[in-house]
Amino acid sequence: MSVRIVALGNEKGGFEESLQEPDLITTYFGRHAIIRHIEERRLLGFATHITFPAFVEYQAYVFGRVRVLIHDCPSWELFDNDWYRSRNIVGLADIIVLKYSVNDKTTFQEVKDNYVPMIKRILNQWTVPVIVAAVGTRQSESPPCSCPLCTSDKGSCVPFYEGLELSKDIGAAYLELHSLNDFNVGKYFGGVLEYFIIQCLKQKSSQKKKKRSSRPRLIPPPRLKEPVKLPCLKIEPSRYHCDLLSLFYSSLCTDVVFSSKDGQEVARAHKLVLCTASYVFMLLFGLEIPGNHGELPGKIAHNLFVIEKDIALNSSQTLLHNSQPVRVIILDSLLCACFSEVLKFIYAGTDSWDELKSVLWKKLKNLEEVRQVLETLKLLFKCNTKIFYSSAIDHQTSKRTEQSQSCCSSLSLFLKNPDLADVIFKVQGISIYAHKAVLVARCEVMAAMFSGNYAETRACHVPIHGVSKETFLSFLEYLYTDSCCTASILQAMALLICAEMYQIHRLQQICEAYIVTQLQSMPSRELISTNLSIVNLFNKAKFHNATRLSTWLLHFIASNYLIFSQKLEFQELSDEEQAFVESHRWPSSSYLQELTEYRHHVHSGRSRCILM
Repeated sequence: MSVRIVALGNEKGGFEESLQEPDLITTYFGRHAIIRHIEERRLLGFATHITFPAFVEYQAYVFGRVRVLIHDCPSWELFDNDWYRSRNIVGLADIIVLKYSVNDKTTFQEVKDNYVPMIKRILNQWTVPVIVAAVGTRQSESPPCSCPLCTSDKGSCVPFYEGLELSKDIGAAYLELHSLNDFNVGKYFGGVLEYFIIQCLKQKSSQKKKKRSSRPRLIPPPRLKEPVKLPCLKIEPSRYHCDLLSLFYSSLCTDVVFSSKDGQEVARAHKLVLCTASYVFMLLFGLEIPGNHGELPGKIAHNLFVIEKDIALNSSQTLLHNSQPVRVIILDSLLCACFSEVLKFIYAGTDSWDELKSVLWKKLKNLEEVRQVLETLKLLFKCNTKIFYSSAIDHQTSKRTEQSQSCCSSLSLFLKNPDLADVIFKVQGISIYAHKAVLVARCEVMAAMFSGNYAETRACHVPIHGVSKETFLSFLEYLYTDSCCTASILQAMALLICAEMYQIHRLQQICEAYIVTQLQSMPSRELISTNLSIVNLFNKAKFHNATRLSTWLLHFIASNYLIFSQKLEFQELSDEEQAFVESHRWPSSSYLQELTEYRHHVHSGRSRCILM
């Protein structure tokens, strides 16, 4: 014999100091489960495991060998989000315990108005014993009053009479537990609960005898299967630093040429990437350094580099002009000998410190010269100085000191920044500054647009049509930082369409994952009342070649068939799509047909269901 108890609600009141206290259910079954029919006291086999996400399950043995299964759901939000499984658990309950804190009136009112009617519909009628437990001492200046007619404890507390009215409405036993001590839990709450357990065992025993003696065999109700698991949408790994490294190798859009003191070209690079890596380069190319860093960056720039012209051009003087690359002479001979490898390190990103040390060792073949170059780089880059003190040969030390440092972790400093900009986008009447080097490196469509025989190749102002300014700024944010932030599902869909237009597949996948996450987090009642058209999202995803998202949305509509089939937008699906939804719908049409036949059989004169 077994008894199933379902406990719903949080009796801790949400106060930070009360969250560490044990709850009512575990307190009783952990310490106060009294075994009356055996002298030896046997405590629970207390095994906690999770079968349903919204419920914590306990298993106990009381009265000898009577097994008690406890399903405890401390959060009504979890109960609502996992509605389909929660409904099944409540429907199987032998005893229901509704818990609340007397100091949390908001939650009590929500439970009274929304969840109690919902549970009543699940059980059809309240034939299951119910205990309403009000836990805690009311947080008021005067001591709590137990008079049903007293209204002195109104406000944030739940008055005694409101809890009593709720229990009368549902035919439940009402208990007030001012604290979870041995008397309140063991004697008061435990006595009522044990009485209901005994009555439940007697009822099950009598029902079992009736089943054996009754001639007609009851037909089991149809079993509702779990909804089909929705497809998983994955995001491909980032290619941010790979794109920058490819830009370095291609020498496209380069605006600076490094050379030795004898005039021999060493390497070509991009001011944008160099300025992101070091304040020294920002000073060298005439940009203002954010913050106060003293005279040190200027001295380093003066000792290591010199621009071939007498005066370095200010960024505002060269803005949007296709001038010749600036020639920079490297004054340090050791740095000049390995500067091409240093530039590869800058473009490659965070995980290349050991590789740089190894390359320097192979290039210079002298440990002291490697140390000198590392000391120079320590001054040049705004990174963790501990990295440069580790020996080029001491691999273990370098592993301990190297963290996720990057000379070019993100180009966000130049997002919407007119400094070094060489193109202006005109979007909905506003001007957005950008840099062709970033656009060419991160977007193949723009690489073709700015390097082919197109009008945009030499143009300084490029108009953008069919995209809002907010969406285009989010698109540029991804190109510059490899991340983006969308405020809503509709904005994510607009960004997805823009990403499809410029063939940025990873950004499409990020937008798809955001839309899927937001829809999965919406409870059923919000799906019913929302003005967001899921079918419209599906049609847009299908039109813009977002195959993964359109497939997922079609499965989502099928999994929530009873909600979406009642909306007018459902008719916008094609016949083929409606046929797919019908074949994958949940609950299935075969289940509903079996349920109808079962109800007809139960209510017919040939059989009588003792449960219904």
